[in-house]
Amino acid sequence: MLSDPLFIVGILGMTICLISWIRFAMSDEIIEPFVVRYISTLSFISGAALLYSIFVNSGDLGIVLLVGSAIAFIVMVLGFLLKNSEISSTARGYFIPIIIIFILRTFLYEPYQIPSGSMEPQLKKGDFLLVNKYAYGLKVNRIGTPNYFRKDPQYGDPVVILPPHNPVPYIKRLIGKPGDTIRIINKRLYINGIALERDFIDSEEYSFDRKVRYQSTGEIKINKIDAIGDLYSEKIGNAEYIIRNTRGLNEQYPQEWTVPEGHYFVMGDNRDNSNDSTKDVGFVPRENFFGRADYLWMSWECWICLPSFEKAGKIK
Repeated sequence: MLSDPLFIVGILGMTICLISWIRFAMSDEIIEPFVVRYISTLSFISGAALLYSIFVNSGDLGIVLLVGSAIAFIVMVLGFLLKNSEISSTARGYFIPIIIIFILRTFLYEPYQIPSGSMEPQLKKGDFLLVNKYAYGLKVNRIGTPNYFRKDPQYGDPVVILPPHNPVPYIKRLIGKPGDTIRIINKRLYINGIALERDFIDSEEYSFDRKVRYQSTGEIKINKIDAIGDLYSEKIGNAEYIIRNTRGLNEQYPQEWTVPEGHYFVMGDNRDNSNDSTKDVGFVPRENFFGRADYLWMSWECWICLPSFEKAGKIK
């Protein structure tokens, strides 16, 4: 993200606007220079470029908010020292909302939109969640050991993680803790030799997208595949949730993993259509836990669809 041209342009633009405004506020000039005259437009463009870069590169907005609040505080103090009411009052107007947003987003709850169907049928692509940032301890960076109130994730938690190979947050179900032996036989989960309790609910017809690479051209296309899914109510620890097994898909020989120390094993509820610890994600280090998904507050499946609040509530 730091090398992204848009991020650099955004930072430079915001810096130029800030310095130009401070210099003008401290001078006795009446005629506004170009930057100050169009400071609203320039700062909006710079801020938009900065936010877009963070979004595209899955950057940590919390760090940007922390730096922004620190700069606003410094400028506010500078205004008090210079006895310049315009600088101090304007900086205070930025500092207070930025620091409040930083505290709420970093230490309490952060909004998160599910990017895929790996947690279907309960959580679907486009669902907006509130991620509990203090569930496993307090920290400023997305990746790192919690600084205070450290708690470990529990079996069945709907966890939001940052895979070691990819900075994009994933939501998965926590299945295995350090030292556990995870085994899958005929799509049935066993933890330390004990099969997880599950009850059949129903079968459903559904469709999913599958990437296909054509060997002749090397072209990658997304094909829609119709399938039949069997729904089960699965229990682990104190958690009970619904999983989906897709008939005729991902049929494999028995598999087994032993979770190393300091790592965890996660899976999607949509068992045969999830990139998780059974595939590319692998074992998740403790410091890569982003938080716990506690609430679903809105569903928005596509840009032309209307947002829905029918499913709003606590996540199981």
